[in-house]
Amino acid sequence: MNELEPNLLGGEQIVFETKKHWFAPIRASLIAILIILGALVLRWLAPTGDGFFGSIGNLMDLIAIGLLLFAILWIVYNIAEFLSAHFGVTNMRVLRYEGLLRRRSSETLLPMLTDVRLDEPALGRMLGFGNLQILTASGAAGEDRFMTVARAKELRTAIQEQKAASMTGGAAAAVAIGTAPQPVAATPPPSAAPAAAPAASDTAAALAALDSLKTQGLITDEEYQAKRSEILGRI
Repeated sequence: MNELEPNLLGGEQIVFETKKHWFAPIRASLIAILIILGALVLRWLAPTGDGFFGSIGNLMDLIAIGLLLFAILWIVYNIAEFLSAHFGVTNMRVLRYEGLLRRRSSETLLPMLTDVRLDEPALGRMLGFGNLQILTASGAAGEDRFMTVARAKELRTAIQEQKAASMTGGAAAAVAIGTAPQPVAATPPPSAAPAAAPAASDTAAALAALDSLKTQGLITDEEYQAKRSEILGRI
């Protein structure tokens, strides 16, 4: 059963999904295949006949049958695990569900992603599979690996596109809620009244200084009147 849709959040939509490549159960069953070959060789070497050698042959036959059944069950399990694996990208998260006896799942939020690395071995490029390494802000503790994934390059592209979209959407939301810089209100021009006050104060000080000079006899009446007229003419 595809576990992606039952685990979606409200408003979450699947953008891209894929599964493990058909080579995954073969890769996981290499040891089981070697066991089968070993069981066949053991069965071929088992002596036949009666007596002691016949007993040894029967024992070797039993061991070979046991190894053969164990390897076949291992391969069947790997096939079932291959069928249970699902990978997906939504507009919110990167999802992974796989495994039977040891269930492995991860649901990584897009804002937590820091990098997506693709490893395509030579055989993977030929057959169309790859391995993905998902890195998050949690460092090594949040690292996740998707092994032998079909269409791995497309999965990486989908993750990167949704990550970029989530960052763009966050910036747009910031503008929508008013966190963008606000225009600075124009400063009103200074009124004429404050400017007039310093001008009147300067005139009064100049007239007082002029009166002091006249009182001390430092200037004549003509000079006093001429300077006074000049000061008053500035107003």
